[in-house]
Amino acid sequence: MTEKLNEAEKRYEEISGRLTDTAVISDQEQYKKLMKEYKSLAPLVDKFREYKKAAADLEEAKEMLDESGTDRELREMAQIQLNESKELVSKYTDELKIMLLPKDPDDDKSVIIEIRAGAGGEEAALFANSLYRMYTMYSQAAGWKIETVNANPTELGGYKEISFSIEGEGVYAKLKYESGVHRVQRVPETESQGRIQTSTVTVAVLPEAEAVDVEIDPADLEYQTYRSSGAGGQHINKTESAIRIIHKPTGTIVECQEERSQYKNKDKAMKMLYTKLYEAKLNEQTSRIAAERKIQVGTGDRSERIRTYNFPQSRVTDHRIGLTLYKLEQFMNGACDEVFDALAIADTAAKLTNSNG
Repeated sequence: MTEKLNEAEKRYEEISGRLTDTAVISDQEQYKKLMKEYKSLAPLVDKFREYKKAAADLEEAKEMLDESGTDRELREMAQIQLNESKELVSKYTDELKIMLLPKDPDDDKSVIIEIRAGAGGEEAALFANSLYRMYTMYSQAAGWKIETVNANPTELGGYKEISFSIEGEGVYAKLKYESGVHRVQRVPETESQGRIQTSTVTVAVLPEAEAVDVEIDPADLEYQTYRSSGAGGQHINKTESAIRIIHKPTGTIVECQEERSQYKNKDKAMKMLYTKLYEAKLNEQTSRIAAERKIQVGTGDRSERIRTYNFPQSRVTDHRIGLTLYKLEQFMNGACDEVFDALAIADTAAKLTNSNG
């Protein structure tokens, strides 16, 4: 561990020097790249320096204790410093182990989220809208940018399916644990007898990909245009501005009808296609290493029931980590950090267990 940390500190100091070089400053691309690496190393190096100071204080306290002889006051002072330093060294060691865990290369990426109504008909579609609203409110509070890619609304204001992008720093790191089946238990608006219905909605969180992540041969693409449509006259456009793209080798189909401009729809659809193909590539890799994971928190398995939202009891339960909160209204209004952070901590704990053998 110390060897890795020494290397990180050396690299940090090297970059620090290079960032003041006029040749680097004038090369914006290189400067930006180095600044990004510098910022990512800073927390680790700061923590390592705190650890080194605590370790030096511990050694000093041991020496003081050895040399204190019969001086009771000096021995007490040395013992206090020794205990405090030992505690800090242990604390910083644990924190550094976590910081040294391999980082998910997609954590800093923006995402495309797909929400699809599952079992439960119109009630499932209405809950799909509720989840869309929840992620929108959470994203707005975080200062992220949200944009609809494609939507299939219903007459009552639900969504059979909706895809949208969320752009910002560290979006995937926060939202990647949302992939899976979300179950809702509540009395539907359409239910006159007051009976509780159980419905499901599927969520998929995809790290947004670019041309550098996936190679697409233009000859493999088939483009189709059509008129956009929606429930109750929403999004209706008389021109064929909606775009459907078919990736022939994989059979992947993406659509976008949210913009009035065919060019903008095509641009959004291509972004979605890159992301979908990248996800397929990631899933292939994930399935190879899944057996090594002791907790499947972040694997994004869409068939797994991950959470239940029980409205009569105002209860939200995440089944993967056994966490139950009686704060459903706040959660649905975007106050999701208590659950999101607990999932990230559980995932980190599992990785630590695995890395320790």
